[in-house]
Amino acid sequence: MGFNGGSAGESSPRASIAILNTNIAAATSSVSWMCIEWTLKGRPSVLGMISGAIAGLVCITPGAGFVNITGGFVFGLLAAPCGYFSAQLKTRFGFDDALDA
Repeated sequence: MGFNGGSAGESSPRASIAILNTNIAAATSSVSWMCIEWTLKGRPSVLGMISGAIAGLVCITPGAGFVNITGGFVFGLLAAPCGYFSAQLKTRFGFDDALDA
């Protein structure tokens, strides 16, 4: 929260939007990842939801203060499938990465 909100360098509407978008993207991506796991594996996992939240945070960071709230939602919604299927490729190719980064 402080990273994206503090990037504005001042207490301003842009900083407020950055904080709000950061929260929305992380929450949306977490729920999106959960739905993907639930659909494909039959059950969600806490680790998956955390990975989804991280994917949302990574995705929204460059544009947090420059998109509207709907943009934050869309960023979060699209971050989860990209991260989930990238993590599946990592497993398929046998890469050794503990953090799914």
